[in-house]
Amino acid sequence: MTLLLMAAGSGSRYGKLKQFDTLGPKEEFLMEFSIYDALKNGFEHIVAITKKENVDYLKEYLSPRLPKNIKLDVLAQEINDLPQGVTYTGERVKPWGTAHAVWTARNVISGPFAIINADDYYGKNAFKSASDFITSNKKESTYGLVAYTLKNTLSEHGSVSRGVCKSENNKLTAIHEHIQLQKTEDTITDLDTGAKFNGEELVSMNFWVCQPSIFSFITGYLTDFINNNDNIAKGEIYLPFAIKEMINQDLIDVDVLPSDSQWFGVTYASDKETAVSELQQMTAKNEYPSPIWDTI
Repeated sequence: MTLLLMAAGSGSRYGKLKQFDTLGPKEEFLMEFSIYDALKNGFEHIVAITKKENVDYLKEYLSPRLPKNIKLDVLAQEINDLPQGVTYTGERVKPWGTAHAVWTARNVISGPFAIINADDYYGKNAFKSASDFITSNKKESTYGLVAYTLKNTLSEHGSVSRGVCKSENNKLTAIHEHIQLQKTEDTITDLDTGAKFNGEELVSMNFWVCQPSIFSFITGYLTDFINNNDNIAKGEIYLPFAIKEMINQDLIDVDVLPSDSQWFGVTYASDKETAVSELQQMTAKNEYPSPIWDTI
């Protein structure tokens, strides 16, 4: 089984490259705890997508830490990595978004795989849910989404963007993006639209379980995006939107896998203190070794 980590973000709200910030008790990256949990649940191939200038650094950092039997690929998400016959000659700083980041791994992944953000903590049970789903799912047209409870994914230091899930019979039917969710008194409000939530809603934290068929779909999706987008200089294609389109075209269905795992992330610089404290507490309870790669 393969775990793909998206680690190409710029950390604009955080103020630095948060995926490489030292948050663990022994200065580990947050992604190391996710990789550890994945390996404990049977994953044996790690794929990290990052910026070109960080490829050698991340490969040299992770390689000596991972067990020798674990395959590691560190790949660069590059603007000029496009489908055959597609060109872009304008000025652009950002890559093409999270769907393009996943597409970057098309040549190194051949089976079902899980996708996470490198700068989020997802919890042990989440990886068990993903592993169990991959092992038991026999349909190439069925994907999975490890979902979290909205009230457990907020930041005390500002608003957050979350995709609120709609489902029927545990099958994902829609994800509605809300870009300024913040707790206000007894409710959670999207400051952008005024929509209110009770906090029990399931949300996507970009923990997907996908099949290789997503690569061919993104090829066409990316081609159409570049050829027909008016905001081509700054627009991005996001993974949830690509999956939503696959659902709309009846190409796939997506099982919603509710997670009772703890989640936390580092959206803002002020979130670092919480993340450091949580990792210290879990390590003190022997949930993780310290240093984290001492016993695996």
